[in-house]
Amino acid sequence: MARFRSPSFWLLMAFMLGIILWPIVTRSPYAREQAFVLFMYLALASSLNIILGYTGYVSFGHIVFFGIGGYTGFYLIHRYNWHMIPAAIVGGIVAALMAFLLGSAILRLRGAYFAIATIGINEAVKALVRNLPFLGGSTGMYFDFKVYEPYGGPGNALWLSYYCLAFLLLIILLVSYIVRSSKFGLGLMSIREDEDAATILGIDSARYKTWAFTLSAFFPGIVGAIFFFKNGNIEPGDAFRLFLSIESIVIIMLGGFGTVLGPVVGAIVYERLRGLLLVNPLLKNLHLAMSGVALLIIVLFISVGIVGFLRQRFPVLRRYLI
Repeated sequence: MARFRSPSFWLLMAFMLGIILWPIVTRSPYAREQAFVLFMYLALASSLNIILGYTGYVSFGHIVFFGIGGYTGFYLIHRYNWHMIPAAIVGGIVAALMAFLLGSAILRLRGAYFAIATIGINEAVKALVRNLPFLGGSTGMYFDFKVYEPYGGPGNALWLSYYCLAFLLLIILLVSYIVRSSKFGLGLMSIREDEDAATILGIDSARYKTWAFTLSAFFPGIVGAIFFFKNGNIEPGDAFRLFLSIESIVIIMLGGFGTVLGPVVGAIVYERLRGLLLVNPLLKNLHLAMSGVALLIIVLFISVGIVGFLRQRFPVLRRYLI
């Protein structure tokens, strides 16, 4: 229980709770939609950080679990009239099971080989879904508005999606903090620093990596189910959009990999920058290219991210910047 005595963690949770409550207090649909997008980016980045930041395995195709969970949840709601919440949980479980099975094979690879394998898996699953008629094929699936009647109509369904994603985000941050401050997290970070040395010292790297990969896939599966329930439609191009994985990596690297606070800082800065670019008539079509440029600058000049830079520059802040 000593790990929960960190004031920094509770300050972070209080800060996030403040952002969550703002749209609820103001009852502003605009604020709700802005917060929803921010929370989605943050949830995906924090989940990916478990395998990328703590373990050092760069997964470019991690969005495959977002798509798998999205399709699973959407299908259960569309075909069997499940409630969104249990459908989303099942979506997360299916994504985690898929990660567990895949992890046993692809986590034997390292470096660029692992990264390329994750891209290949994402594209393979996307191609498979496009050829499955019961999932709508290449055109996907769409909700009838009657689906939202049990929730009190589309307006209430939007708020339910927001509440669920906000609650899930707090859970993800809590899990991320627990992992980082646990013996399991120390094992993952030792693998990140030197996997061979960690293995010699008695760490079962295969088991540690597989469970980290499984945990990092569970939450994107739930996020995908919530997101596509809110949208009312799902198609392969949106569910397995590779660039969303790249954006998650940019957010982690920008904020600081291997920290709980890093994805939060990275998501806020990146979403703010992205919003400014999208409303600029001259730059609105360049925001994708800007993400690549941002990643290049980060890798070249501040590879440890904003939080990592502050921890190095001001040692007194290390105990506060978790």
